Amino acid sequence: MYEWIKALHVISVISWMAGMLYLPRLFVYHCEAEVGSKQSETFKVMEWRLFKLIINPAMMVAWLAGLYLAWSGHWFSAHWFHVKLALVLTLSGVHGFFSRWVKDFAADRRVRSQKFYRIINEVPTILMIFIVIMVIVKPF
Repeated sequence: MYEWIKALHVISVISWMAGMLYLPRLFVYHCEAEVGSKQSETFKVMEWRLFKLIINPAMMVAWLAGLYLAWSGHWFSAHWFHVKLALVLTLSGVHGFFSRWVKDFAADRRVRSQKFYRIINEVPTILMIFIVIMVIVKPF
């Protein structure tokens, strides 16, 4: 059963990360669209569907499967796992910010610039790199 849960975890992490990497790019393009335009309304639908139908479920499955793997693998005492867990908690916090921004765009509140979202787009990538290093290399 462990291997099936691990496969489910990897699949859900890939799905979660795909959404976390794409959503800020949609925010960049949404900033360019005029409020009330057809393009802006299309971005609202795209952002909502991506977040609610892909990113949220993928994150939940990744967390549930990951906690099962950590419990069954007895990793809660491993130092590399503590770092990984802190990074995943940070990624989940970024996920929370994305949720807020989806709601802001849906309400036509645009308080941040394209440049902001271009920079934010790199945060999930950096977190992912360090998470993968923790899991594969287990440096401590």
